Amino acid sequence: MQLKIMMPKKKHLSASRAPLILFLCQMLSALEVPLDPKLLEDLVQPPTITQQSPKDYIIDPRENIVIQCEAKGKPPPSFSWTRNGTHFDIDKDPLVTMKSGSGTLTVNIMSEGKAETYEGVYQCTARNERGAAISNNIVIRPSRSPLWTKEKFERITLRSGQSLVLPCRPPVGLPPPIIFWMDNSFQRLPQSERVSQGLNGDLYFSNVLPEDTREDYICYARFNHTQTIQQKQPISVKVISAKSHRERPPTFLTPEGNASRKEELRGNVLSLECIAEGLPTPIIYWIKEDGTLPINRTFYRNFKKTLQIVQVTEADSGNYQCIAKNALGAIHHIISVTVKAAPYWIIAPQNLVLSPGEDGTLICRANGNPKPRISWLLNGVPIEIAPDDPSRKIDGDTIIFSNVQERSSAVYQCNASNEYGYLLANAFVNVLAEPPRILTSADTLYQVIANRPALLDCAFFGSPLPTIEWFKGAKGSALREDIYVLHENGTLEIPVAQKDSTGTYTCVARNKLGMAKNDIHLEIKDPTRIIKQPEYAVVQRGSTVSFECIVKHDHTLIPTVMWLKDHRELPSDGRFTVDKDHLVVADVNDDDGGTYTCVANTTLDNVSASAVLRVVAPTPTPAPIYDVPNPPFDLELTDQLDRSVQLSWTPGDDNNSPISKFIIEYEDAMHEPGLWHHQTEVPGAQTTAQLKLSPYVNYSFRVMAVNSLGRSLPSEASEQYLTKAAEPDKNPTAVEGLGSEPDNLVITWKPLNGFESNGPGLQYKVSWRQKDGDDEWTSMVVADVSKYIVSGTPTFVPYLIKVQALNDAGFAPEPAVVLGHSGEDLPMVAPGNVHVNVVNSTLAEVHWDPVPLKSIRGHLQGYRIYYWKAQSSSTRNRRHIEKKILTFQGSKTHGMLPGLEPFSHYTLNVRVVNGKGEGPASPDRVFNTPEGVPSAPSSLKIVNPTLDSLTLEWEPPSHPNGVLTEYTLKYQPINSTHELGPLVDLKIPANKTRWTLKNLNFSTRYKFYFYAQTAAGSGNQITEEAITTVDEGKMAMASRQVDIATQGWFIGLMCAVALLILILLIVCFIRRNKGGKYPVKEKEDAHADPEIQPMKEDDGTFGEYSDAEDHKPLKKGSRTPSDRTVKKEDSDDSLVDYGEGVNGQFNEDGSFIGQYSGKKEKEPAEGNESSEAPSPVNAMNSFV
Repeated sequence: MQLKIMMPKKKHLSASRAPLILFLCQMLSALEVPLDPKLLEDLVQPPTITQQSPKDYIIDPRENIVIQCEAKGKPPPSFSWTRNGTHFDIDKDPLVTMKSGSGTLTVNIMSEGKAETYEGVYQCTARNERGAAISNNIVIRPSRSPLWTKEKFERITLRSGQSLVLPCRPPVGLPPPIIFWMDNSFQRLPQSERVSQGLNGDLYFSNVLPEDTREDYICYARFNHTQTIQQKQPISVKVISAKSHRERPPTFLTPEGNASRKEELRGNVLSLECIAEGLPTPIIYWIKEDGTLPINRTFYRNFKKTLQIVQVTEADSGNYQCIAKNALGAIHHIISVTVKAAPYWIIAPQNLVLSPGEDGTLICRANGNPKPRISWLLNGVPIEIAPDDPSRKIDGDTIIFSNVQERSSAVYQCNASNEYGYLLANAFVNVLAEPPRILTSADTLYQVIANRPALLDCAFFGSPLPTIEWFKGAKGSALREDIYVLHENGTLEIPVAQKDSTGTYTCVARNKLGMAKNDIHLEIKDPTRIIKQPEYAVVQRGSTVSFECIVKHDHTLIPTVMWLKDHRELPSDGRFTVDKDHLVVADVNDDDGGTYTCVANTTLDNVSASAVLRVVAPTPTPAPIYDVPNPPFDLELTDQLDRSVQLSWTPGDDNNSPISKFIIEYEDAMHEPGLWHHQTEVPGAQTTAQLKLSPYVNYSFRVMAVNSLGRSLPSEASEQYLTKAAEPDKNPTAVEGLGSEPDNLVITWKPLNGFESNGPGLQYKVSWRQKDGDDEWTSMVVADVSKYIVSGTPTFVPYLIKVQALNDAGFAPEPAVVLGHSGEDLPMVAPGNVHVNVVNSTLAEVHWDPVPLKSIRGHLQGYRIYYWKAQSSSTRNRRHIEKKILTFQGSKTHGMLPGLEPFSHYTLNVRVVNGKGEGPASPDRVFNTPEGVPSAPSSLKIVNPTLDSLTLEWEPPSHPNGVLTEYTLKYQPINSTHELGPLVDLKIPANKTRWTLKNLNFSTRYKFYFYAQTAAGSGNQITEEAITTVDEGKMAMASRQVDIATQGWFIGLMCAVALLILILLIVCFIRRNKGGKYPVKEKEDAHADPEIQPMKEDDGTFGEYSDAEDHKPLKKGSRTPSDRTVKKEDSDDSLVDYGEGVNGQFNEDGSFIGQYSGKKEKEPAEGNESSEAPSPVNAMNSFV
């Protein structure tokens, strides 16, 4: 038997088990089959490509070539490759090896061979008996970093004010190189609005100045893939100063002409460039004709000469105009932008798992510009030439399956392509016929603490999807969801486990192929409690203290009790002694003071309790005067250096308690006058201290002495000492980057205080750049503030941030880099695929698909469900519809809606929430809750009593919770001895509100039990009592019969009987004294008078009706029903069921009040027989 212990925090299934069970419970959805060798050893699965190299794979020619292809399946797939469309026989190439159990190829070109030999298009196929999956076409190309062609440049000579373009024209590499200009000292050439590098690598001068003269304009090309840098021959430029500069309006150096065209692919970065020459230097402006530039995706580079739009879309197509302007005029250039798109997924095909005879669909939907063409392959072969399958029908981008069989299993490939690229997706159809299997270990034992949730696992598998039922005990009926929660994954949840929840539970899984079951055992344990806790103690040094900790626990659990001091283990000291219930500390010293905690642990729970120990000095005899020390005096500063000084003092009187330490404080009279700060502490035997100082602080010091009774008054302040200024030693703390708007980044920090500034002129250098970009750091020096706002940022983009302190003396050390984010915006997309599963009449479970991370545009806070109950037209006019809101934190994709009203119509939608707010709502989903049991009828009145009839009037339940099917009326008479007569059960149509009972006994009290019913069951009952009217003639006859008891002959007879009983008692007493044995006691035990038998505590039923004045115990045998015997095990009611409140009420004499007046009424037992011996008067009455 496997033991599973349920700790308090275990409310849901573990994260590691969730994906497996999710699959097992939802076989019909597009899920991936898990391959757990222990659980699913014989479950077959078509191949699935799990890892592959990128489509465009540029390799380093100096290293071995590794082309990845990994796949999973059952049985494990075999692998093959094609190269340039034909079979690639790796066995014939000694340099090529394939990894065992994998399709990954390794080409060993480091020992011999050339990378160029293996250029080409490669494709991997993974195949098993269920089908074949294929990889993308992997284009292998070695990186290239060619040298510049040798060329010699003549010196370029020109007059100042002229324009100049220095060509770079780097060699064509793979991938293209990164271009930059430097000098012979490898220093980057400064760039500005006048001098800048174009996108093609050329260096443009709008106008030259004499300082542009130099011999070493060098263009460098950096090839990142091979980590090499190539250098162009230096270019020499000489600028001759002109006496006068002839100003001129702008003209464009690039692009040429008045208009040009630019084409870009969707999702890429659109880069538009305009560089102009002129004198003075022109300024560049950008506009979009018939539109505006996207705020969050537009960036300006290269001194606004380059316009960049990231994540470009088809909507960004249009005419863009750049304007170059200076004081003498303006010129413009129009760039017509067309955005094309390689294929991208709308709906990618998903794996499909079906059972024989079921239907399903594969959908492959893509978009692009131009519109992509969709083609299907089957096991890597075009579907047009693949074998026919009568269960398959192709309709464009959809394959429809109907009445599938096991032979229908295969891997389908969808190819969406246009002139700009392609998408390839594998999706298998796996047809399985599997009888149910229970995957949870048999006879698992769960142990749970009482009053906590219990979760009993029943992981299952089968195709078609099995249904799950739970039973308790060998002959128990199926467990209902009004008490238990039955989860879709097979788990049975007992929300609040009680002692009577202990037992054996059986999980049964069924589908049309068979049945499987598993027994699971549950034990409920008593919680561990500390019934005697340790208490606060004050003891003198050298004495002994004891803490008590008495633990009560479940008798089947073995607790371990440990003691902690200040939340750590006890010191390893022989003075500490721990026994069963006590911790004893002997010879207590000052270090023993603190918090002592008793911790009781079992395998299921733990509890703790703490107490504080305070140690004080012992009181001597005769008692001297104890007090805090007198303050130190005569403070002196010596050895005064820039960063340190020595302080000395003379201690004051210790007042009979040794000084344990001195506390030194300082005042900064320059920055915080009057405020004293802690500097350091030294032992009580020390009267000097070497103090570390900070720059640019005007110090004063004071000293306080401390003994066991407290702290002295401060000493007089020392002389002041001003340290020299220096650069800051530290940078601001608490640096954060959070946007307040979608297009900004607010950088905040905790500024240095005056003490930390180390000098005058405190400022901060704020630097930032995008985390995922190649931009240089942007910096700004600001005054002594705590915030800087960067505007024009894209929405919710990670930024690297650093804030460095500086003053007139210099900079602080290089600061740490902090990650921040620009401002959030409201989410753009609503959650999709919202569906509702109604668990029961008051509980529903909502599922939804998560929104794409990019659409959240902020930190995901969670998902919010709005739901409301549909109102009738009359109710809707009276009040506004009340919407309820539930928020689920994090990335959860499902949640429970509790507290629903039965038999109601609800509407809901789901929204994603980020730090900015809510996104759009999903389409409304409606659902209905099933019927529930009704409430009790609103009222019950008895009117028009007659001699033999009573009329009942009532009002229907205020909460029917469904369609009422009928009313049930039960009633029974109550005789003169308050015994309950036979119970009559009567069904009344649901449309009635009045009913007359006829043929009743005259002058008889009746008790009525009345409740309504729906299809879900019976509701709570309401009770009432009434009496039929009196028959005067029969009452007189009863009175005459009672008078017989006053007759003389009757009195004589009763006296004779009493005398006879007295004589028998005397005889018995005499025989007993003579040693004779008369088994009176045994007979009394065997035939105990039912009048004196106490009622069992656990029997909550009453056999007789009793008023508050009759306190005799009710007789178990006198109220035996005629047709329904109430046994102990059939009822778990208590006296509380008959009271009006939570607890029963009793009179001062102990009698129970209002057995029949409570809201919840136990249905009485039937029958009117009595075993009580009749009195003489009653005996005479019986003859009437």
